[in-house]
Amino acid sequence: MSLFVEIFTTSLTPMVFLYMAIGVLSGICIGALPGLTATMGVALLLPMTFGMDAAQGILMLLGIYCGAIYGGSISAVLLHTPGTPASAATAIDGYALSQKGEAGRALGTATLSSYIGGLVSVACLWLISPLLAKLALKFSSAEFFLLAVFGLCIIGNISGEDVEKGLICGCIGVLVACVGIDSVTSYIRFSPKDNFNFMNGINYIPIMIGLFAMSQAFENIESIFEEEEVQAKLTNILPKKEDLKKIIRIAPLTGLIGTFIGIIPGAGADIGSFVGYNVARSIAKEPELFGKGSVEAISGPEGGNNGVTGGAMIPMLTLGVPGDAVTAIMIGALTIQGLTPGPMLFSTNKVLVYTIFLGMFIANTLMCLFGFAGIRLFTKVLSVPKVILTPAIFVLCIIGSYAMKNSLFDVWVMLIAGVVGYFLAKVKVPTSPAILGLILGPMAEKNFRTALLKSGGSPSVFFSSAIAWFFIFLIFISLFGGKIKALLFQKKN
Repeated sequence: MSLFVEIFTTSLTPMVFLYMAIGVLSGICIGALPGLTATMGVALLLPMTFGMDAAQGILMLLGIYCGAIYGGSISAVLLHTPGTPASAATAIDGYALSQKGEAGRALGTATLSSYIGGLVSVACLWLISPLLAKLALKFSSAEFFLLAVFGLCIIGNISGEDVEKGLICGCIGVLVACVGIDSVTSYIRFSPKDNFNFMNGINYIPIMIGLFAMSQAFENIESIFEEEEVQAKLTNILPKKEDLKKIIRIAPLTGLIGTFIGIIPGAGADIGSFVGYNVARSIAKEPELFGKGSVEAISGPEGGNNGVTGGAMIPMLTLGVPGDAVTAIMIGALTIQGLTPGPMLFSTNKVLVYTIFLGMFIANTLMCLFGFAGIRLFTKVLSVPKVILTPAIFVLCIIGSYAMKNSLFDVWVMLIAGVVGYFLAKVKVPTSPAILGLILGPMAEKNFRTALLKSGGSPSVFFSSAIAWFFIFLIFISLFGGKIKALLFQKKN
């Protein structure tokens, strides 16, 4: 009993609570700005924790993490501009719903789904941390390759009615990801040997900003002086009963899947988001609405990407292995405090560990409260005239691209991607598959080649474990599940 009292008193002291609130608000603001990722937000504010005690510092960083992952959905819904890579899938249907004048409904769905996904990940963090962390250690190159292939299978589902165009766009994304130094052989591919920028590879974040945000700004220029026909209606900020049923059916499941993805080192919230979108589509009662403004298509990725936050903490705390880039920075924060993440942390600093667990719950709750309280303020963006909003988008895109590496090369990449995205929109080619190809292509290639090198070139390595067969089953369902379902439905009729 004394342990629980100590945990609650540590977590709920006024200063700790204040630091968490500051962290969540800062995270939401950082996440909503294109290009300023959750990783960047945690890294920028890490020096502020140097003078704090361990609980205050780590809980503030957790607040930034949770807030930033959710914050990316705000600009994704309102401006078709994912604030973070984790919100790229949300932009597909969130913006479509916003264009119908239901921005409040879209943001309300994203907020509640993010909260549910976060709560599921916190529950897993409490209950099954050691077990899931041990499972994640069993992933070899073969399993990582099959995970990436499963992610790439989602391209067909996010391409709408133009599956062929989506597949071509996805392949282009994979090819662009091949530019630079080969991670296995260090051979320079598709780039001039005297150009350091190309040798480093092309970062997908400037391309994402260009394809989603800058292309939209170019499109806005065409009608910059026209009167707006679509207005933001805020009648459905709190999801109605029918939307609530969809969210409760989708978000916990994608939150659980996101938690598992977060446990796998290197996977990240962007993969959790797209997998969540795919799962939501596969179990949706009206999958034909996906891409046109579906509540389920917002709930799925938001539950998935917020589920990753708690999942990524599991290997960090139990094994000292970071689940993603953000938790890698958090390991540094703990080390600065004289603590070493790993199995011994549970015995030597049990109060701190369970304070982190409770802090994750409080951070997600604050995120939900601040999210719903701010929706009316967020949607004011839609009432800003295009004459003002469009130049502001230009400035944010340039700042977001430059801030990644302080490189003008990334700004040029973003501008070129914006022009390409503008013309792709004119011929109705979906751009989301290109982002998915850029993210998962390198992961698939590296682990495919590494697995074959380890096995002496034998393809049997991809069928040698239960985890591999599990992903093969998921790939099969993703590719052919819809056709099998249609055939069974025809037989019943």
